[in-house]
Amino acid sequence: MVTRNALLYLSRREGLKDFATRFRFFKKMTTRFVAGEDIEEAIAAIRELNAKGCTASFDHLNESVANASETEEEVREYLQILSRIDETGISSNVSIKLTQFGLEIDKELAYKNARRIVEDAARRGNFVRIDMEASNVTQATLDVFKRLRSEFGLNDVGIVLQSYLRRTFDDVQDILKIPARIRICKGAYNESPEVAFPDKKDVDENYVRVMKALLSSGIYHGIATHDPKMIDATIDYAKREGIGKEAFEFQMLYGVRRDLQMQLARDGYNMRVYVPYGKHWYPYFMRRLAERPANIWFILKNMFKG
Repeated sequence: MVTRNALLYLSRREGLKDFATRFRFFKKMTTRFVAGEDIEEAIAAIRELNAKGCTASFDHLNESVANASETEEEVREYLQILSRIDETGISSNVSIKLTQFGLEIDKELAYKNARRIVEDAARRGNFVRIDMEASNVTQATLDVFKRLRSEFGLNDVGIVLQSYLRRTFDDVQDILKIPARIRICKGAYNESPEVAFPDKKDVDENYVRVMKALLSSGIYHGIATHDPKMIDATIDYAKREGIGKEAFEFQMLYGVRRDLQMQLARDGYNMRVYVPYGKHWYPYFMRRLAERPANIWFILKNMFKG
């Protein structure tokens, strides 16, 4: 708890960013997992990923959206991203968080803002993934997503679900009926045991259960994990059921288990890397650590794994 509180305190002191980045180790750690502060730096990172056989997803970082005018800035940023994807020819879609578009201010505002992005992406033949955040906005996020999905196509907008939430398998069954493209991940927010499975064993079991439902649905989904056991379970199930490599994609975060990313791409699997960037990387980075201090050791360990 002391570690978590300390990290949360530091996350609110963005003025410490310049001080912290003077330290070589801290700078190396952050630049490993954040592509840069502007679109062009992210584009350069995505070009490298594309050259190695991976596709990507832009993720603009901004966790300090507090009013409607700031949500408009986020909309403009994402419209620019979609335009730059077309101009540069890079292989990437976009990932959005509804709190950046005003979900905690006004649900209708978030819907209208997100709709502008999905509409532009659909016009360009691109795809928008709506990220899932903490459990206090899970239902609101699903409500906005379902509304958008009713207006746009299967390949225009998708959703993320988290296997550590107790409700997720029921949500999967519900969303597959629409149908919709789902990204399954384990989840990294600090949740109560009433809401989320506290034991990794249960999270993993639910992940595999969801993965099997997704792969068996005949819809193109994203299997997001850095866990070799979950990757092996996915590959084994796909082979056993005669599901081709082209029927789904693996997804990982930028800079995490690059060795696995490259190996999966070489083995012929579709591999998508989420590429976060933005000036607000410092609070993002510190809050991710604060949500689960164990992430610190996960990050340190992965720095030496390639």
